[in-house]
Amino acid sequence: QVQLVESGGGLVQAGGSLRLSCVASGRTFNTYTVGWFRQAPGKEREFVVAISWSGGRTYYEDSVKGRFTVSRDNAKNTVYLQMNSLKSDDTGVYYCAVAVTSRGVTIPAKQYDYWGQGTQVTVSS
Repeated sequence: QVQLVESGGGLVQAGGSLRLSCVASGRTFNTYTVGWFRQAPGKEREFVVAISWSGGRTYYEDSVKGRFTVSRDNAKNTVYLQMNSLKSDDTGVYYCAVAVTSRGVTIPAKQYDYWGQGTQVTVSS
């Protein structure tokens, strides 16, 4: 079992920044790919970014490239998502997820094994 807790969400004006954190507990965290996903009201959950176990590989959804940066500190069992130049389209609940049985950074959402409860990000225009 892996427990994930996201934090750092909030209300921010367009153009502003937020840093989300995803803290893991339970099984060994530093060997797993971690992904961030988001779900806007009335829309399906969508992929945002993934980071490999070492942090050496990342994969970003096109709309966040150049604005979002993912990183991880395995000593702290934490993955971060730095979000800059936020837009109203970035509004949604952000979830982190861990893939235990799959490897790589292009893992489909259905292959992530554990999910956090999410943190709300609201960008006002």
